[in-house]
Amino acid sequence: MILLNHMKKEEIQNLIKELIEKTSIKLNKIEVVEEGPQNIFVSVEVSEPHFFISREGEGLHALNHLVHRIIENKNPVPDPEKQRGLGVLVDINGFQKKRIENIRAIAHMMSERARYFKSNIEVDPMSAFERRIVHEFLSEAVDLKTESVGFGPSRRVVIKYIGAI
Repeated sequence: MILLNHMKKEEIQNLIKELIEKTSIKLNKIEVVEEGPQNIFVSVEVSEPHFFISREGEGLHALNHLVHRIIENKNPVPDPEKQRGLGVLVDINGFQKKRIENIRAIAHMMSERARYFKSNIEVDPMSAFERRIVHEFLSEAVDLKTESVGFGPSRRVVIKYIGAI
């Protein structure tokens, strides 16, 4: 996560603004909200969000991927393992925020089910981004443990009831 120390929030904001403007979609507002020393959340409002959020956010996913690659190239880190979990997340018209809230609601519901039945509960397959949200959301639970299992597109989170410690 050294990378965010080298690049200022304004530089990241300008990079995202430049990429969106190159698509010829009108950018109405861009705001950087720092959630922590290692995480930057960029909220963007555009006039035609469907170009980014249709097909389950395929264009938004591509934009985030481009932003991550450009930041990595501008700030090379000798150990590639240290670049895992890059803390920049771009959101278009609240799409990611709603998606995160939905995943947290699923995690809450499944964790309550694990507690009620005192057993392991498997969540439907999720992307790495979605699994990370579940792991982070349940990280404070003392009676539960989360683990990712499976491979590729069938990789999922298992919420394990471990009882009160």
